[in-house]
Amino acid sequence: MSSSALLPRHIAVLVLALLACSFAGNHVAARIAFDHDAGLLLAILSRSGVTMLALVSLIIWRRESLRFKPQAWGWQLLMGLLIAIQSFCIYSAVARIPVALTLLVVNLAPILLALLTWALGGSRPTGRASLLMGLILFGLVLALDLPSRLANPGEIDASFIEGMLFSLTAAGVFACALWITDHRLDSMSGLVRSMLTLAVVFTTTTIVGAAGLVPGGMSLPTAPTGWIALGSLAVLYGTAFSILFTFITRLDIARNAPVMNMEPVAGLIFGWLILDQFLGGIQIVGGLIVVCGIVMLAYAKTPDRLPPKPS
Repeated sequence: MSSSALLPRHIAVLVLALLACSFAGNHVAARIAFDHDAGLLLAILSRSGVTMLALVSLIIWRRESLRFKPQAWGWQLLMGLLIAIQSFCIYSAVARIPVALTLLVVNLAPILLALLTWALGGSRPTGRASLLMGLILFGLVLALDLPSRLANPGEIDASFIEGMLFSLTAAGVFACALWITDHRLDSMSGLVRSMLTLAVVFTTTTIVGAAGLVPGGMSLPTAPTGWIALGSLAVLYGTAFSILFTFITRLDIARNAPVMNMEPVAGLIFGWLILDQFLGGIQIVGGLIVVCGIVMLAYAKTPDRLPPKPS
C-alpha cells in the first residue's frame, strides 16, 4: 500500500483514539450488565458472536483466503482457547474492581511477552526496555495504591484480591497468545486469524455455558438497563473491531498503534463519569505513568502489525 493511501496522521490518530474509547466503553457496559445480573458467559457470547459475524462479513467482502498451513490449526485452536480464558478473566476482574485498574494490569502483557520471548530463546530486553518496564511497574504500584492498602490491611478485601488475580492471569494468558501470533501464526491474515479466534471463543463459551460449569454464567439481565448494557458491549466491541480491520491498511499501524494504549485512560474517565468509580490523585498519577511507559515501550519496538485485541 503506497503512502498516498494512508490517512493523514491526525485523522489516523483520532480514529485509533476513538477505537480505544470504544473498547474501554465495552468494559464499562459489561460492568453495568453484571450489576443487573447478566451472566458473565452471556456477555462473552454476545461480544464474540457479534464481532465474529462482523469479521466473517469482512472476509467475504474482501474475499480473503481461509487456506493456511495444516500445522497452524493446532496453534490457532490453542490461541482461541487462550483468548477465551483471557475474556473470562477480564470480565471477572471488571465485575470486582474498577475498570481502569483492570485495564492497567492487563496492559502488563507487553512486559510479560518480552520476558516470555527471552525465556524461550528470544532476544534479551534492552537496557532501555528494562528501565521502561521498571517505570511501568512503579506506576502500577501507585495506581493500585498498594502502599496505602498494605498499611491498612482492611482495605484489601476478597474482591480486590480476586480482581487482581484475574487481571494478572488475563495479562499472562494474553502474552502467551501474542507469542503464538508472532512465532507460529505470523503468516496468517490478521483478519482470518481474529475471526477463527473468536469462533473458538464463541464455541468454547457455548459449551461451558451449556454444561453449567460457571454458576449463573448464562443468567439474563433482570432490568432493561442490563439488556441495554449487554447490547452496548457487543456493539461497541464489534463495531470497533470491524472499523479497525476495515481501515487497518490506512492507519499506519507501525507509527500509530501505541495510541491504542490510551484505553486505560478512557476506562478511568468513563468509570468516573458513568460508574462513579473514583480513583485518588496518586492512583491517577500512577495510571498515567503506566500508560506513558507502555506507549514509550511500544514506540521503541516500532510494531509493524496489529496484535490481537487484548480486551
